[in-house]
Amino acid sequence: MREWNAVVTVHEGGFTEARRLLEQHGPVAKSDFFNILLMRATDPFQVLAALHGQFADNRAIATCISRFMPMERLFTFQSAAEFEQRCRHEVLSFIPRLVDSRFHVRMHRRGFKGKLSSMDEERFLDEFLLQQLAEAGTSGKITFDDPDAVIALETVGTQGGLSLFTKAQLAQFPLLHLD
Repeated sequence: MREWNAVVTVHEGGFTEARRLLEQHGPVAKSDFFNILLMRATDPFQVLAALHGQFADNRAIATCISRFMPMERLFTFQSAAEFEQRCRHEVLSFIPRLVDSRFHVRMHRRGFKGKLSSMDEERFLDEFLLQQLAEAGTSGKITFDDPDAVIALETVGTQGGLSLFTKAQLAQFPLLHLD
């Protein structure tokens, strides 16, 4: 699926059930990576809320879906350099939401092994965002202890996605599993 806007990690043995649950909300496709589904939803954040709303009544969600990650910003890339260029461009939209906040970037990489390092790319984007905040005359701080926001960066092959989640959203939606 080339036009996904949600990445779903499923528990071992939960593939069929997860797909059945998710297909109620939009097209779902198997990826080239173990236990990873890709989804295209009209509003993937609404799907996250719907799954959370069903969570207490439908234990099948917890037994088949390990993680549901909706994406705000999507991009493609062919090299590590292009990946960093596209990330810088896309993450700029988050600057107004990061003013005077404590945050960090969390990356889940699938593919590009040996070409992209999740830790290096997280650090790269953290530093880029701090620089952009300083240039805008505002502040921000990188922290992993009780952050105000976490920026999720997902890659599946040569496609990437970014989302920003607030502390309240992280507490509200356990299916995000960012840290």
